[in-house]
Amino acid sequence: MASATKFYDFTPLDNKGKPFDFSQLQGKVVLVVNTASKCGFTPQFEGLEKLYKEVAQPNDFTILGFPCNQFGGQDPGSNDEIQDFCRVNYGVTFPVLGKVDVNGDAAAPLYQWLKAEKPGLMGMKRIKWNFEKFLVGRDGQVKQRWASTTGPPALKAAIEEELKKPAPVHNS
Repeated sequence: MASATKFYDFTPLDNKGKPFDFSQLQGKVVLVVNTASKCGFTPQFEGLEKLYKEVAQPNDFTILGFPCNQFGGQDPGSNDEIQDFCRVNYGVTFPVLGKVDVNGDAAAPLYQWLKAEKPGLMGMKRIKWNFEKFLVGRDGQVKQRWASTTGPPALKAAIEEELKKPAPVHNS
């Protein structure tokens, strides 16, 4: 879907290979995270789940995990193995979608868009490592981007600030 120009235009695949239509996220605050099961940052799943539950307003906020095996081969499992790992080891209840590439020619269209909307330090448009995070506001715009080293507790204030903003009114 190279034609997607807004966050809600994307339809990545879920962990069963079915389209996950982002239009269902309109008006929500969304935290997008590229994840890995065998990374030094993997324990962030615990903090992300805690954040998801603390801020959990099912109609207003969600976290979307996108497993990625591009950094040191740290998520080699199948989508089913990754789901089991997240659920069993960290009690993850937020959506963890299908495995994607976040860099390179085969990068998922969503990640191409996120990086273009919110480049990293010095305008860098690539993802440096697992557990990089993007905060998308209710208006579908990328509000913030955090490096892997920024743990989930440090994101709570920014998420809560976005949640205070009213959802945009969509005229048909």
